Amino acid sequence: MIFNNSLNFFNNSFIFIKKRTRSIYLNSNIYNKKITTSINRSLEYQPSPSLLDCLIKYDKKKINIENYSLNRIWDNNNLKKKDYINLNSFFWLFSLDLKSSKKDIQNIILQWIEKNHRYNFKAWELDIVAHRIIAWISNSKLTYEDGKIDYKKKFNNIIEKQINHLVNEIERTEWVDDKMIGCSAIILAGLSYQDKDGHLKTGLNLLKKIIKFSFNNDGFPKSRNIRQLNFYLKYFILIREWLKESQSEIPDYINENIYYLGQAYAFTWQNNKVDLLFNGNNEANNVDFDYYLKRFGYNFKNQTNELGGYVILNNKKTSLIMDVGESPDKKFSSDYQAGALSFEVLSNGKKLISNSGYFQNYNHRLNELSKSSAVHSTLTLDDRSSCKFRKDQNERSKILKGLRIIKKNIIFEKNYWKISATHDGYLKQYGILHNREIEFYPEQIKFIGHDKIIFRSNFKNLKFEIRFHLEPSVRVMKTQDNKSILIDLDGEGWKFNSNNNDINIDNGLYFGKKNSFVDSQNIVISGMTNNKNQTIRWEITKL
Repeated sequence: MIFNNSLNFFNNSFIFIKKRTRSIYLNSNIYNKKITTSINRSLEYQPSPSLLDCLIKYDKKKINIENYSLNRIWDNNNLKKKDYINLNSFFWLFSLDLKSSKKDIQNIILQWIEKNHRYNFKAWELDIVAHRIIAWISNSKLTYEDGKIDYKKKFNNIIEKQINHLVNEIERTEWVDDKMIGCSAIILAGLSYQDKDGHLKTGLNLLKKIIKFSFNNDGFPKSRNIRQLNFYLKYFILIREWLKESQSEIPDYINENIYYLGQAYAFTWQNNKVDLLFNGNNEANNVDFDYYLKRFGYNFKNQTNELGGYVILNNKKTSLIMDVGESPDKKFSSDYQAGALSFEVLSNGKKLISNSGYFQNYNHRLNELSKSSAVHSTLTLDDRSSCKFRKDQNERSKILKGLRIIKKNIIFEKNYWKISATHDGYLKQYGILHNREIEFYPEQIKFIGHDKIIFRSNFKNLKFEIRFHLEPSVRVMKTQDNKSILIDLDGEGWKFNSNNNDINIDNGLYFGKKNSFVDSQNIVISGMTNNKNQTIRWEITKL
Protein backbone atom coordinates (compact mmCIF):
# COMPACT_ATOMS: atom_id res chain seq x y z
CA MET A 1 0.00 0.00 0.00
CA ILE A 2 2.80 2.42 0.92
CA PHE A 3 4.57 1.54 -2.33
CA ASN A 4 1.41 2.18 -4.38
CA ASN A 5 0.79 5.52 -2.67
CA SER A 6 4.39 6.58 -3.30
CA LEU A 7 4.13 5.51 -6.93
CA ASN A 8 0.90 7.49 -7.38
CA PHE A 9 2.54 10.51 -5.75
CA PHE A 10 5.50 10.42 -8.14
CA ASN A 11 3.23 9.83 -11.14
CA ASN A 12 1.00 12.77 -10.20
CA SER A 13 4.06 14.95 -9.56
CA PHE A 14 5.53 14.02 -12.94
CA ILE A 15 2.23 14.76 -14.71
CA PHE A 16 1.96 18.12 -12.92
CA ILE A 17 5.52 19.13 -13.86
CA LYS A 18 4.96 18.00 -17.44
CA LYS A 19 1.75 20.02 -17.76
CA ARG A 20 3.34 23.05 -16.13
CA THR A 21 6.33 22.93 -18.47
CA ARG A 22 4.00 22.56 -21.45
CA SER A 23 1.95 25.55 -20.30
CA ILE A 24 5.06 27.74 -20.03
CA TYR A 25 6.09 26.74 -23.57
CA LEU A 26 2.65 27.44 -25.07
CA ASN A 27 2.64 30.92 -23.56
CA SER A 28 6.19 31.69 -24.71
CA ASN A 29 7.40 33.87 -27.56
CA ILE A 30 8.97 30.78 -29.10
CA TYR A 31 5.60 29.06 -29.51
CA ASN A 32 3.89 32.26 -30.63
CA LYS A 33 6.48 32.66 -33.36
CA LYS A 34 6.13 29.00 -34.35
CA ILE A 35 2.39 29.21 -35.07
CA THR A 36 2.47 32.73 -36.55
CA THR A 37 2.71 32.71 -40.33
CA SER A 38 1.96 35.42 -42.84
CA ILE A 39 -0.15 34.11 -45.71
CA ASN A 40 -1.32 35.74 -48.92
CA ARG A 41 -4.28 33.41 -49.52
CA SER A 42 -7.80 34.71 -49.19
CA LEU A 43 -11.04 32.93 -48.36
CA GLU A 44 -12.18 31.20 -51.57
CA TYR A 45 -14.77 28.60 -50.56
CA GLN A 46 -17.50 30.00 -48.32
CA PRO A 47 -19.64 27.11 -47.02
CA SER A 48 -23.38 27.37 -46.60
CA PRO A 49 -24.28 27.91 -42.93
CA SER A 50 -27.18 25.49 -43.40
CA LEU A 51 -24.70 22.61 -43.58
CA LEU A 52 -24.23 23.11 -39.84
CA ASP A 53 -27.91 22.43 -39.19
CA CYS A 54 -26.92 18.94 -38.05
CA LEU A 55 -25.00 20.55 -35.18
CA ILE A 56 -26.90 23.80 -34.67
CA LYS A 57 -30.66 23.74 -34.19
CA TYR A 58 -31.90 25.63 -37.21
CA ASP A 59 -35.21 26.61 -35.59
CA LYS A 60 -33.53 29.04 -33.21
CA LYS A 61 -35.03 32.51 -33.23
CA LYS A 62 -32.89 34.82 -35.36
CA ILE A 63 -31.55 37.94 -33.69
CA ASN A 64 -30.06 41.19 -34.98
CA ILE A 65 -26.61 42.10 -33.67
CA GLU A 66 -27.57 45.79 -33.60
CA ASN A 67 -29.93 45.05 -30.71
CA TYR A 68 -27.03 44.32 -28.36
CA SER A 69 -24.33 46.34 -26.67
CA LEU A 70 -21.07 45.73 -28.51
CA ASN A 71 -18.56 47.91 -26.72
CA ARG A 72 -15.87 46.02 -24.84
CA ILE A 73 -17.69 42.72 -25.21
CA TRP A 74 -14.52 40.81 -24.31
CA ASP A 75 -13.83 42.69 -21.07
CA ASN A 76 -16.34 40.83 -18.92
CA ASN A 77 -14.18 38.76 -16.57
CA ASN A 78 -17.09 37.47 -14.48
CA LEU A 79 -18.62 35.12 -17.01
CA LYS A 80 -19.44 31.57 -15.94
CA LYS A 81 -17.38 28.93 -17.71
CA LYS A 82 -20.30 27.81 -19.88
CA ASP A 83 -21.07 31.38 -20.96
CA TYR A 84 -17.38 32.05 -21.62
CA ILE A 85 -17.13 28.98 -23.85
CA ASN A 86 -20.31 29.90 -25.75
CA LEU A 87 -19.09 33.44 -26.30
CA ASN A 88 -15.58 32.49 -27.45
CA SER A 89 -16.68 29.60 -29.65
CA PHE A 90 -18.76 32.08 -31.71
CA PHE A 91 -21.50 29.55 -32.41
CA TRP A 92 -23.92 32.35 -31.51
CA LEU A 93 -23.17 33.67 -35.00
CA PHE A 94 -25.59 31.06 -36.35
CA SER A 95 -28.42 32.80 -34.48
CA LEU A 96 -27.86 36.10 -36.31
CA ASP A 97 -29.94 37.03 -39.30
CA LEU A 98 -28.27 38.25 -42.47
CA LYS A 99 -29.61 41.76 -41.86
CA SER A 100 -27.20 42.14 -38.99
CA SER A 101 -24.47 44.71 -39.50
CA LYS A 102 -21.32 43.16 -41.01
CA LYS A 103 -19.38 46.11 -39.70
CA ASP A 104 -20.46 45.44 -36.11
CA ILE A 105 -19.72 41.73 -36.30
CA GLN A 106 -16.32 42.28 -37.87
CA ASN A 107 -15.55 44.85 -35.19
CA ILE A 108 -16.34 42.22 -32.51
CA ILE A 109 -13.92 39.82 -34.21
CA LEU A 110 -11.26 42.54 -34.37
CA GLN A 111 -11.70 43.13 -30.63
CA TRP A 112 -11.29 39.42 -30.03
CA ILE A 113 -8.10 39.33 -32.14
CA GLU A 114 -6.62 42.28 -30.25
CA LYS A 115 -7.27 40.59 -26.91
CA ASN A 116 -6.47 36.99 -27.86
CA HIS A 117 -3.95 37.11 -30.70
CA ARG A 118 -1.55 35.08 -28.55
CA TYR A 119 -2.27 31.69 -27.04
CA ASN A 120 -4.03 31.65 -23.67
CA PHE A 121 -5.36 28.49 -22.07
CA LYS A 122 -8.98 29.68 -21.76
CA ALA A 123 -9.75 31.05 -25.22
CA TRP A 124 -7.43 28.62 -27.03
CA GLU A 125 -8.69 25.31 -25.69
CA LEU A 126 -8.78 22.84 -28.53
CA ASP A 127 -12.55 22.46 -28.90
CA ILE A 128 -13.15 26.21 -28.51
CA VAL A 129 -10.58 27.02 -31.22
CA ALA A 130 -12.11 24.43 -33.57
CA HIS A 131 -15.67 25.66 -33.01
CA ARG A 132 -14.55 29.26 -33.52
CA ILE A 133 -12.87 28.53 -36.86
CA ILE A 134 -15.92 26.61 -38.08
CA ALA A 135 -18.24 29.42 -36.97
CA TRP A 136 -16.15 32.23 -38.51
CA ILE A 137 -15.74 30.52 -41.88
CA SER A 138 -19.29 29.17 -42.06
CA ASN A 139 -20.69 32.65 -41.42
CA SER A 140 -18.33 34.38 -43.84
CA LYS A 141 -21.15 36.44 -45.36
CA LEU A 142 -21.17 38.29 -42.05
CA THR A 143 -17.63 37.76 -40.79
CA TYR A 144 -15.64 38.29 -44.01
CA GLU A 145 -17.57 39.73 -46.93
CA ASP A 146 -17.15 43.48 -47.60
CA GLY A 147 -14.42 43.67 -44.99
CA LYS A 148 -11.57 46.13 -45.46
CA ILE A 149 -8.26 44.84 -46.76
CA ASP A 150 -6.53 45.27 -43.41
CA TYR A 151 -9.36 43.42 -41.61
CA LYS A 152 -9.29 40.51 -44.05
CA LYS A 153 -5.53 40.22 -43.63
CA LYS A 154 -5.88 40.01 -39.84
CA PHE A 155 -8.79 37.56 -40.20
CA ASN A 156 -6.82 35.28 -42.54
CA ASN A 157 -3.72 35.39 -40.36
CA ILE A 158 -5.56 34.57 -37.13
CA ILE A 159 -7.35 31.67 -38.86
CA GLU A 160 -3.97 30.34 -40.01
CA LYS A 161 -2.48 30.80 -36.55
CA GLN A 162 -5.31 28.92 -34.87
CA ILE A 163 -5.11 26.12 -37.44
CA ASN A 164 -1.37 25.82 -36.81
CA HIS A 165 -2.15 25.53 -33.11
CA LEU A 166 -4.71 22.79 -33.77
CA VAL A 167 -2.28 20.84 -35.96
CA ASN A 168 0.40 21.21 -33.30
CA GLU A 169 -1.75 20.14 -30.33
CA ILE A 170 -4.44 17.81 -31.65
CA GLU A 171 -2.39 14.65 -31.21
CA ARG A 172 -1.83 15.47 -27.53
CA THR A 173 -5.45 15.57 -26.44
CA GLU A 174 -6.96 12.41 -24.96
CA TRP A 175 -10.52 13.32 -25.88
CA VAL A 176 -11.47 11.84 -29.22
CA ASP A 177 -14.46 14.20 -29.53
CA ASP A 178 -12.06 17.16 -29.46
CA LYS A 179 -9.89 15.46 -32.09
CA MET A 180 -12.93 15.08 -34.35
CA ILE A 181 -13.98 18.72 -34.01
CA GLY A 182 -10.39 19.92 -34.49
CA CYS A 183 -9.92 17.67 -37.51
CA SER A 184 -13.12 19.09 -39.06
CA ALA A 185 -11.89 22.67 -38.56
CA ILE A 186 -8.55 21.86 -40.23
CA ILE A 187 -10.31 20.27 -43.22
CA LEU A 188 -12.66 23.25 -43.57
CA ALA A 189 -9.75 25.71 -43.49
CA GLY A 190 -7.94 23.67 -46.14
CA LEU A 191 -11.01 23.77 -48.39
CA SER A 192 -11.79 27.42 -47.80
CA TYR A 193 -8.24 28.64 -48.45
CA GLN A 194 -7.59 26.21 -51.31
CA ASP A 195 -4.74 24.65 -49.35
CA LYS A 196 -5.27 21.12 -50.62
CA ASP A 197 -1.68 19.99 -50.18
CA GLY A 198 -1.41 21.57 -46.73
CA HIS A 199 -4.22 21.75 -44.20
CA LEU A 200 -6.70 19.68 -46.22
CA LYS A 201 -4.23 16.84 -46.58
CA THR A 202 -3.31 17.10 -42.88
CA GLY A 203 -6.97 17.07 -41.84
CA LEU A 204 -7.86 14.06 -43.98
CA ASN A 205 -4.84 12.13 -42.67
CA LEU A 206 -5.96 12.92 -39.12
CA LEU A 207 -9.42 11.68 -40.01
CA LYS A 208 -7.95 8.34 -41.09
CA LYS A 209 -6.17 8.06 -37.74
CA ILE A 210 -9.41 8.80 -35.86
CA ILE A 211 -11.22 6.09 -37.83
CA LYS A 212 -8.51 3.53 -37.14
CA PHE A 213 -8.30 4.46 -33.47
CA SER A 214 -11.96 4.93 -32.59
CA PHE A 215 -14.04 2.37 -34.52
CA ASN A 216 -14.29 -1.41 -34.36
CA ASN A 217 -14.53 -3.70 -37.38
CA ASP A 218 -18.29 -3.07 -37.66
CA GLY A 219 -17.79 0.71 -37.76
CA PHE A 220 -19.24 1.13 -34.24
CA PRO A 221 -17.39 3.38 -31.75
CA LYS A 222 -15.13 1.34 -29.47
CA SER A 223 -16.55 3.30 -26.54
CA ARG A 224 -19.95 1.66 -27.23
CA ASN A 225 -21.36 5.13 -26.56
CA ILE A 226 -24.57 5.83 -28.53
CA ARG A 227 -24.29 9.58 -28.00
CA GLN A 228 -20.76 9.50 -29.41
CA LEU A 229 -21.99 7.43 -32.37
CA ASN A 230 -24.46 10.19 -33.28
CA PHE A 231 -21.74 12.81 -32.78
CA TYR A 232 -19.38 11.03 -35.21
CA LEU A 233 -22.11 10.57 -37.81
CA LYS A 234 -22.94 14.29 -37.75
CA TYR A 235 -19.33 15.37 -38.24
CA PHE A 236 -18.60 12.81 -40.97
CA ILE A 237 -21.67 13.99 -42.88
CA LEU A 238 -20.69 17.62 -42.32
CA ILE A 239 -17.21 16.99 -43.74
CA ARG A 240 -18.68 15.14 -46.70
CA GLU A 241 -21.08 18.00 -47.46
CA TRP A 242 -18.23 20.53 -47.29
CA LEU A 243 -16.23 18.44 -49.76
CA LYS A 244 -19.25 18.03 -52.01
CA GLU A 245 -20.21 21.72 -51.98
CA SER A 246 -16.63 22.84 -52.65
CA GLN A 247 -16.48 20.37 -55.56
CA SER A 248 -13.62 18.46 -53.96
CA GLU A 249 -13.05 14.73 -54.19
CA ILE A 250 -14.77 12.72 -51.46
CA PRO A 251 -12.50 9.89 -50.23
CA ASP A 252 -14.06 6.42 -50.24
CA TYR A 253 -13.30 5.89 -46.55
CA ILE A 254 -15.56 8.83 -45.64
CA ASN A 255 -18.47 7.33 -47.59
CA GLU A 256 -17.75 3.92 -46.06
CA ASN A 257 -17.74 5.21 -42.48
CA ILE A 258 -20.93 7.20 -43.04
CA TYR A 259 -22.53 3.97 -44.26
CA TYR A 260 -21.51 2.01 -41.14
CA LEU A 261 -22.36 4.85 -38.74
CA GLY A 262 -25.67 5.30 -40.52
CA GLN A 263 -26.44 1.60 -40.10
CA ALA A 264 -25.74 1.92 -36.37
CA TYR A 265 -27.85 5.09 -36.15
CA ALA A 266 -30.80 3.31 -37.77
CA PHE A 267 -30.30 0.42 -35.33
CA THR A 268 -30.13 2.52 -32.15
CA TRP A 269 -32.55 5.34 -33.01
CA GLN A 270 -34.49 5.27 -36.26
CA ASN A 271 -36.05 1.83 -35.77
CA ASN A 272 -37.71 2.92 -32.51
CA LYS A 273 -37.42 6.74 -32.34
CA VAL A 274 -36.63 6.47 -28.61
CA ASP A 275 -33.33 7.29 -26.89
CA LEU A 276 -31.76 4.20 -25.34
CA LEU A 277 -30.11 5.05 -22.02
CA PHE A 278 -27.01 2.85 -22.13
CA ASN A 279 -23.34 3.79 -21.67
CA GLY A 280 -23.32 7.58 -21.56
CA ASN A 281 -26.44 8.32 -23.57
CA ASN A 282 -29.09 10.94 -22.77
CA GLU A 283 -32.40 12.00 -24.22
CA ALA A 284 -31.52 13.77 -27.45
CA ASN A 285 -34.61 13.47 -29.64
CA ASN A 286 -33.01 13.24 -33.07
CA VAL A 287 -36.10 14.26 -35.05
CA ASP A 288 -34.35 17.43 -36.29
CA PHE A 289 -31.33 15.41 -37.38
CA ASP A 290 -33.63 12.97 -39.19
CA TYR A 291 -35.07 15.92 -41.11
CA TYR A 292 -31.53 17.07 -41.95
CA LEU A 293 -30.64 13.60 -43.26
CA LYS A 294 -33.76 13.51 -45.43
CA ARG A 295 -33.08 17.01 -46.78
CA PHE A 296 -29.57 16.03 -47.87
CA GLY A 297 -30.54 12.64 -49.27
CA TYR A 298 -29.27 10.25 -46.58
CA ASN A 299 -31.38 7.14 -46.03
CA PHE A 300 -30.18 4.56 -43.52
CA LYS A 301 -31.76 1.17 -42.83
CA ASN A 302 -30.80 -1.70 -40.55
CA GLN A 303 -32.80 -4.83 -39.82
CA THR A 304 -30.20 -6.69 -37.75
CA ASN A 305 -30.89 -7.69 -34.15
CA GLU A 306 -27.41 -7.20 -32.68
CA LEU A 307 -24.79 -4.49 -33.13
CA GLY A 308 -22.17 -2.79 -30.96
CA GLY A 309 -22.84 -5.08 -28.01
CA TYR A 310 -26.59 -4.36 -27.97
CA VAL A 311 -29.51 -6.59 -28.87
CA ILE A 312 -32.78 -5.05 -30.04
CA LEU A 313 -35.80 -7.25 -30.68
CA ASN A 314 -39.06 -5.62 -31.68
CA ASN A 315 -42.40 -5.87 -33.38
CA LYS A 316 -44.88 -3.13 -34.14
CA LYS A 317 -45.83 -2.62 -30.46
CA THR A 318 -43.04 -3.94 -28.25
CA SER A 319 -39.24 -3.66 -28.08
CA LEU A 320 -36.75 -5.46 -25.85
CA ILE A 321 -33.25 -3.95 -25.71
CA MET A 322 -30.36 -5.45 -23.74
CA ASP A 323 -26.68 -4.65 -23.23
CA VAL A 324 -24.76 -7.86 -23.97
CA GLY A 325 -21.42 -6.18 -24.74
CA GLU A 326 -18.10 -6.23 -22.94
CA SER A 327 -16.77 -3.12 -21.24
CA PRO A 328 -14.60 -0.99 -23.53
CA ASP A 329 -10.85 -0.63 -23.25
CA LYS A 330 -9.74 1.85 -20.58
CA LYS A 331 -8.88 4.62 -23.07
CA PHE A 332 -12.46 4.55 -24.41
CA SER A 333 -14.21 4.25 -21.04
CA SER A 334 -14.46 7.84 -19.76
CA ASP A 335 -18.25 7.88 -20.30
CA TYR A 336 -18.91 4.16 -19.86
CA GLN A 337 -21.53 3.03 -17.35
CA ALA A 338 -21.38 -0.33 -15.55
CA GLY A 339 -24.70 -1.59 -16.87
CA ALA A 340 -23.80 -5.09 -18.09
CA LEU A 341 -26.94 -7.12 -18.95
CA SER A 342 -29.20 -4.16 -18.22
CA PHE A 343 -32.31 -3.90 -20.36
CA GLU A 344 -35.08 -1.57 -21.45
CA VAL A 345 -38.61 -2.35 -22.64
CA LEU A 346 -40.74 -0.20 -24.94
CA SER A 347 -44.48 -0.56 -25.26
CA ASN A 348 -46.19 1.43 -28.01
CA GLY A 349 -43.22 3.81 -28.14
CA LYS A 350 -43.15 4.42 -24.35
CA LYS A 351 -40.56 3.20 -21.86
CA LEU A 352 -41.91 0.51 -19.56
CA ILE A 353 -38.48 -0.38 -18.12
CA SER A 354 -35.65 2.12 -18.45
CA ASN A 355 -32.13 2.75 -17.28
CA SER A 356 -31.56 5.98 -15.36
CA GLY A 357 -29.40 7.86 -17.90
CA TYR A 358 -26.06 9.61 -17.46
CA PHE A 359 -24.90 12.77 -15.69
CA GLN A 360 -22.28 13.96 -18.15
CA ASN A 361 -20.48 16.69 -16.14
CA TYR A 362 -17.53 14.75 -14.76
CA ASN A 363 -16.73 17.48 -12.21
CA HIS A 364 -20.05 16.81 -10.47
CA ARG A 365 -20.41 14.06 -7.86
CA LEU A 366 -23.47 12.72 -9.70
CA ASN A 367 -21.25 11.71 -12.61
CA GLU A 368 -19.75 8.90 -10.54
CA LEU A 369 -23.15 7.85 -9.21
CA SER A 370 -24.60 7.66 -12.72
CA LYS A 371 -21.80 5.27 -13.75
CA SER A 372 -22.76 2.69 -11.16
CA SER A 373 -24.62 -0.55 -11.85
CA ALA A 374 -27.32 0.57 -9.39
CA VAL A 375 -28.74 3.12 -11.87
CA HIS A 376 -29.29 0.36 -14.43
CA SER A 377 -31.95 -2.30 -14.69
CA THR A 378 -29.61 -5.13 -13.74
CA LEU A 379 -28.13 -6.99 -10.76
CA THR A 380 -25.72 -5.61 -8.16
CA LEU A 381 -23.79 -7.55 -5.52
CA ASP A 382 -22.68 -6.23 -2.15
CA ASP A 383 -23.59 -2.67 -3.26
CA ARG A 384 -20.75 -2.88 -5.82
CA SER A 385 -20.77 -2.22 -9.54
CA SER A 386 -19.88 -4.84 -12.14
CA CYS A 387 -16.86 -2.71 -13.18
CA LYS A 388 -14.35 -0.77 -11.13
CA PHE A 389 -13.50 2.82 -12.01
CA ARG A 390 -10.62 5.07 -11.01
CA LYS A 391 -10.70 8.85 -11.15
CA ASP A 392 -7.43 10.75 -11.48
CA GLN A 393 -7.26 14.34 -10.24
CA ASN A 394 -9.22 16.73 -12.49
CA GLU A 395 -9.86 13.90 -14.95
CA ARG A 396 -12.79 11.71 -15.86
CA SER A 397 -12.94 8.33 -14.18
CA LYS A 398 -12.00 5.36 -16.36
CA ILE A 399 -12.29 1.63 -16.02
CA LEU A 400 -9.77 0.06 -13.67
CA LYS A 401 -11.21 -3.43 -13.95
CA GLY A 402 -13.60 -4.31 -16.78
CA LEU A 403 -15.69 -7.36 -17.63
CA ARG A 404 -16.14 -9.94 -20.35
CA ILE A 405 -19.24 -11.60 -21.76
CA ILE A 406 -18.79 -15.34 -21.32
CA LYS A 407 -21.59 -16.53 -23.56
CA LYS A 408 -24.82 -15.30 -25.12
CA ASN A 409 -27.78 -16.70 -27.00
CA ILE A 410 -30.44 -14.84 -28.99
CA ILE A 411 -33.70 -16.29 -30.32
CA PHE A 412 -36.12 -14.10 -32.29
CA GLU A 413 -39.23 -15.82 -33.60
CA LYS A 414 -42.72 -14.55 -34.21
CA ASN A 415 -44.16 -15.95 -30.99
CA TYR A 416 -41.06 -16.30 -28.85
CA TRP A 417 -38.06 -14.08 -28.05
CA LYS A 418 -35.12 -14.83 -25.81
CA ILE A 419 -31.90 -13.03 -24.89
CA SER A 420 -29.43 -14.82 -22.63
CA ALA A 421 -25.93 -13.70 -21.63
CA THR A 422 -23.37 -14.07 -18.83
CA HIS A 423 -20.74 -11.62 -17.57
CA ASP A 424 -17.75 -12.07 -15.26
CA GLY A 425 -17.70 -8.64 -13.61
CA TYR A 426 -18.06 -10.15 -10.12
CA LEU A 427 -15.86 -13.18 -10.71
CA LYS A 428 -12.49 -12.00 -9.45
CA GLN A 429 -13.75 -10.34 -6.27
CA TYR A 430 -16.60 -12.68 -5.32
CA GLY A 431 -16.14 -15.79 -7.45
CA ILE A 432 -19.57 -15.21 -9.04
CA LEU A 433 -20.89 -15.11 -12.60
CA HIS A 434 -24.14 -13.30 -13.43
CA ASN A 435 -26.35 -14.88 -16.09
CA ARG A 436 -29.52 -13.18 -17.26
CA GLU A 437 -32.17 -14.70 -19.46
CA ILE A 438 -35.20 -12.70 -20.60
CA GLU A 439 -38.01 -14.36 -22.55
CA PHE A 440 -40.93 -12.59 -24.20
CA TYR A 441 -44.19 -14.19 -25.31
CA PRO A 442 -45.81 -11.77 -27.81
CA GLU A 443 -49.25 -13.44 -27.79
CA GLN A 444 -49.52 -13.18 -24.01
CA ILE A 445 -47.53 -9.91 -23.85
CA LYS A 446 -45.49 -11.35 -21.00
CA PHE A 447 -41.81 -11.05 -20.06
CA ILE A 448 -40.21 -13.76 -17.93
CA GLY A 449 -36.75 -13.15 -16.52
CA HIS A 450 -34.23 -15.41 -14.82
CA ASP A 451 -31.24 -13.87 -13.07
CA LYS A 452 -28.78 -16.57 -12.08
CA ILE A 453 -26.06 -16.12 -9.47
CA ILE A 454 -23.50 -18.80 -10.29
CA PHE A 455 -20.70 -19.56 -7.83
CA ARG A 456 -17.29 -20.50 -9.17
CA SER A 457 -15.32 -20.15 -5.92
CA ASN A 458 -14.98 -18.28 -2.62
CA PHE A 459 -18.51 -18.65 -1.30
CA LYS A 460 -19.62 -15.74 0.86
CA ASN A 461 -23.01 -14.46 2.00
CA LEU A 462 -23.66 -11.34 -0.04
CA LYS A 463 -26.51 -8.89 -0.43
CA PHE A 464 -27.95 -8.80 -3.94
CA GLU A 465 -30.37 -6.38 -5.59
CA ILE A 466 -32.04 -6.47 -8.98
CA ARG A 467 -33.44 -3.11 -9.99
CA PHE A 468 -36.02 -2.24 -12.64
CA HIS A 469 -35.89 1.51 -13.21
CA LEU A 470 -38.85 3.55 -14.40
CA GLU A 471 -39.14 6.93 -16.08
CA PRO A 472 -40.37 9.75 -13.78
CA SER A 473 -43.86 9.81 -15.32
CA VAL A 474 -44.49 6.09 -14.69
CA ARG A 475 -46.57 5.28 -11.60
CA VAL A 476 -46.32 2.14 -9.45
CA MET A 477 -48.32 0.69 -6.56
CA LYS A 478 -47.84 -2.42 -4.44
CA THR A 479 -50.82 -4.78 -4.16
CA GLN A 480 -52.42 -5.43 -0.80
CA ASP A 481 -50.97 -8.95 -0.58
CA ASN A 482 -47.45 -7.48 -1.14
CA LYS A 483 -46.80 -10.09 -3.83
CA SER A 484 -47.12 -7.91 -6.93
CA ILE A 485 -46.53 -4.37 -8.13
CA LEU A 486 -48.88 -2.62 -10.53
CA ILE A 487 -47.40 -0.28 -13.15
CA ASP A 488 -49.32 2.53 -14.85
CA LEU A 489 -47.60 3.43 -18.14
CA ASP A 490 -49.62 6.39 -19.43
CA GLY A 491 -52.86 4.46 -19.23
CA GLU A 492 -51.40 1.02 -19.94
CA GLY A 493 -51.60 -1.43 -17.05
CA TRP A 494 -48.78 -3.87 -16.27
CA LYS A 495 -48.09 -6.22 -13.36
CA PHE A 496 -44.69 -7.14 -11.93
CA ASN A 497 -44.21 -10.10 -9.65
CA SER A 498 -41.44 -12.35 -8.37
CA ASN A 499 -42.73 -15.29 -6.34
CA ASN A 500 -40.81 -16.24 -3.19
CA ASN A 501 -38.68 -13.08 -3.38
CA ASP A 502 -38.75 -9.80 -1.48
CA ILE A 503 -39.96 -7.06 -3.85
CA ASN A 504 -40.33 -3.36 -3.03
CA ILE A 505 -40.61 0.09 -4.56
CA ASP A 506 -37.59 2.30 -4.03
CA ASN A 507 -36.85 5.95 -4.79
CA GLY A 508 -34.16 6.87 -7.30
CA LEU A 509 -32.84 9.58 -9.60
CA TYR A 510 -33.34 9.92 -13.33
CA PHE A 511 -30.49 11.46 -15.37
CA GLY A 512 -32.10 11.16 -18.80
CA LYS A 513 -31.84 14.86 -19.60
CA LYS A 514 -28.26 16.08 -19.96
CA ASN A 515 -26.64 17.20 -16.68
CA SER A 516 -29.89 17.27 -14.74
CA PHE A 517 -31.82 14.93 -12.49
CA VAL A 518 -35.35 14.37 -11.25
CA ASP A 519 -36.86 11.95 -8.75
CA SER A 520 -37.99 8.60 -10.07
CA GLN A 521 -38.93 5.17 -8.77
CA ASN A 522 -37.70 1.65 -9.31
CA ILE A 523 -38.81 -1.84 -8.47
CA VAL A 524 -36.20 -3.81 -6.52
CA ILE A 525 -35.81 -7.49 -5.73
CA SER A 526 -33.44 -7.95 -2.81
CA GLY A 527 -32.02 -10.85 -0.83
CA MET A 528 -28.90 -12.69 0.27
CA THR A 529 -26.86 -15.27 -1.58
CA ASN A 530 -26.79 -18.76 -0.07
CA ASN A 531 -24.44 -21.70 -0.35
CA LYS A 532 -25.59 -22.78 -3.80
CA ASN A 533 -26.35 -21.31 -7.20
CA GLN A 534 -29.50 -19.20 -7.20
CA THR A 535 -32.06 -18.29 -9.81
CA ILE A 536 -34.27 -15.26 -9.21
CA ARG A 537 -37.36 -15.44 -11.40
CA TRP A 538 -39.56 -12.47 -12.22
CA GLU A 539 -42.42 -11.63 -14.58
CA ILE A 540 -43.81 -8.50 -16.22
CA THR A 541 -47.26 -9.00 -17.74
CA LYS A 542 -49.64 -6.64 -19.50
CA LEU A 543 -53.06 -6.48 -17.88
